[in-house]
Amino acid sequence: MKKSLCLVLSAVMILSAAACGGAKTSGKSSAVQSIVKQAEGMSMEELAKKAIEESNGKMFYGVGNSSRGKSALPLFIKYLQSVNPEYKLDFEWQQPKNNKIFDQLTADSLKSSGTFAMTLIQDGNQIESKMVRTGILDTFIPKEWAEANGLAADAYPAYLPLQTLNKVFMYNCVDKNKVYDNCWDFVAKDEHGLYMDIDSEIVGKNFLYMLTREDYATILKDAFEALSADERAYFMPTVNAMASEAADLGLGENGKYALAWIKLWVESYNAQTDDGPICNILVDSSAVNKFGLLVYSKIRSVKESDAVSKNNIKIAAYQDGYAGMGGYGYCHYLFVTDNSPLPWTACAFIAYMTCTTDGFSAWGKDMGGYSANPVVLAKNEAIYNHKNGGAATKDDPTEYPAKNDRGYEWWTNDGKLVIEDPEYCASVAFTVGSWIETLTKYSSGAK
Repeated sequence: MKKSLCLVLSAVMILSAAACGGAKTSGKSSAVQSIVKQAEGMSMEELAKKAIEESNGKMFYGVGNSSRGKSALPLFIKYLQSVNPEYKLDFEWQQPKNNKIFDQLTADSLKSSGTFAMTLIQDGNQIESKMVRTGILDTFIPKEWAEANGLAADAYPAYLPLQTLNKVFMYNCVDKNKVYDNCWDFVAKDEHGLYMDIDSEIVGKNFLYMLTREDYATILKDAFEALSADERAYFMPTVNAMASEAADLGLGENGKYALAWIKLWVESYNAQTDDGPICNILVDSSAVNKFGLLVYSKIRSVKESDAVSKNNIKIAAYQDGYAGMGGYGYCHYLFVTDNSPLPWTACAFIAYMTCTTDGFSAWGKDMGGYSANPVVLAKNEAIYNHKNGGAATKDDPTEYPAKNDRGYEWWTNDGKLVIEDPEYCASVAFTVGSWIETLTKYSSGAK
């Protein structure tokens, strides 16, 4: 269980209790925080009864980065109706675009009783700086989730992750002579990876922040040393030029390797608007020698045709001899708003999503999305068999190795997935973030 906890919580920032919100830091608890404290000692069934009592016949508003909250709510209502057939709940799920969720939650927090009962939200950096430190959002840790992770009440994380998502390096493999066997290959001369722009999807910028943490910088250094002499000679001037920058930014011994990779990446990637189009480009037979860094699950929806196939791509980290990071991972976190109009129902909904396979099912069908509850994680894999998700079937006898998800434990160990740490991102957002802003992005007319 300790091993599972280590793996599951590697994507979660274990913050001190003092960082859990304005009301908590002042030594006072809001009414919602008092309810959350009670709820943390209750079972799913007990929370369901509280939710039914509180919200029967009412309207529930949720807001999130993932549209699938809208898919989970009807299942939650059905569960509550199994407890009380007379229960009714209307709901609306909003998904703000262009990272406006933080503005929306901030504005709603100014009301004595807010509109939104809870949120499913990503971007640990902004959550930490704009939502948690300001006391706008409160963390609720379901009893069953804590038990599954072997956690005592005094060891609860300040954030509750629903899941960890991974974005992985994948490349078109139609040209059998072209291989990417080192993460430095993606920033080599004349390479232009397809990637969502860091100013439109901020978690992509968090990925770059995380590379400067010494453990991930060391992975980059080790991958650099695995390159051929000619390849090292090409990158060495940039690495050496970053030594003084790394010192100025207060980075560790291997910070220069991180800054070199970041500089080369920002100045070479071909910015795209979304991961879906990136996937559609890469799986086409015409996309020879193209690669991208994108959400792994996108390949699940690829439709086979004469020109398009999931076998036109390879997952870089799965290839023998690959060196360096295979991609990065970030979380969807769940919070109760500190002025929630339906805090008991919010807690019950959060517990349902994180502690039951039905509650997680809105996300469970995707490879590359891993429940932060080890019990749900195992049950979900038994249902969807992602580790053999590319196997031949009666309807489609072709094997698709790229779909065989090797799982969370493999990705965070062998796959060297770079995991978002909200506190670290917040700590370097001004220093490293300001330095990144000085870089000149690659510009391409045809995307």
